[in-house]
Amino acid sequence: MKAGRKNIIRAVVLTLVSVALLWFVQRLLMPKYQKGVVEGSFTEEYYRETVPHEVLFFGDCDVYENFSPVRMYEDYGISSYIRGSGEQYIWQSYYLLKDALRTETPKVVVLTVHSLQFNEARKESYNRMTLDGMRWSQDKIDAINASMTDGESFISYVFPVLRFHDRWDELTATDFEHVFSKNITSNNGYYMRCDTVPFDGYPPQTPLIDSAFGSNAMGYLQKITDLCNERGIKLILVRAPIEYGWYEQWDENVQQFADANNLTYINFNDYVSDMGLDLSTDTYDAGIHLNIYGAEKLSDFFGAYLKANYDLTDYRDDPEVSSVYNSKIEFYNAMRDDQLSEIAKYGHLVNYGANAIG
Repeated sequence: MKAGRKNIIRAVVLTLVSVALLWFVQRLLMPKYQKGVVEGSFTEEYYRETVPHEVLFFGDCDVYENFSPVRMYEDYGISSYIRGSGEQYIWQSYYLLKDALRTETPKVVVLTVHSLQFNEARKESYNRMTLDGMRWSQDKIDAINASMTDGESFISYVFPVLRFHDRWDELTATDFEHVFSKNITSNNGYYMRCDTVPFDGYPPQTPLIDSAFGSNAMGYLQKITDLCNERGIKLILVRAPIEYGWYEQWDENVQQFADANNLTYINFNDYVSDMGLDLSTDTYDAGIHLNIYGAEKLSDFFGAYLKANYDLTDYRDDPEVSSVYNSKIEFYNAMRDDQLSEIAKYGHLVNYGANAIG
């Protein structure tokens, strides 16, 4: 009996040690997204939030590079968060919205229409940056199944070590430093850039052969619309004030959908002069994305619109929420000052230097 009991204990201990070792190796090998391309951290950072959000943004770089929730709070008391990620597909926005609705119900959802151009996922790397950070639920399962490209397997999302097992020769000090915890890389989902590369003209765009959006993309746009209607949430469709990568025919398609579903669609290209946007100073990559100066102008403009048209709480009057946001403002200002110091010292960004993915 005693020998049998010892064998059972040894087996249990060995199993626990093996599981712990596997977990550690998996955590070590998974990309940390702490420097350079940090968008892979954005999905999971949302779960660290402790305050309510009456406005939630969803989508790709159209939202996470161009809107500053901290600025909208400072100016209007709006509590918002950007659940954005690199090339976030419209079906991923749908499942991220469902995921968010498990814990809070915003009054307004803002969705970029930029990703409607994609009817299926293009790269596994984009999927990983959006999906690996999701907490496990039926929504994550459905998002993975809706997103997997050829050659991907569901089990590799359950056990990412199967996907990243060959990263040993890519490991850096950052991987070891952030095995157990990761730093916040965004400001309520906003990707800050303080450098400036002036707009100098866009390259010619390829003519459209077919201006219709795909049935899969449009089907999920309808699902998002229906879900918002069911939950009493106002849905706003938006396009960032960036002309490149968008076509007039696509704009017409979105407007037709908005009209048919009684939605608001705002193409901010129509309001560039109203917000005082200047792409000689307000972009960090020659007009593809806004820098902090452009994002704050857009946020001032949109914040005023939201405040005027929706019944939003001024959380500057809420002691608990304002206390959290005061810390967020300090973090925002510290990141801005750190980037400006890098630019002054090196002439460009070092730790924040990799261009974001759209």
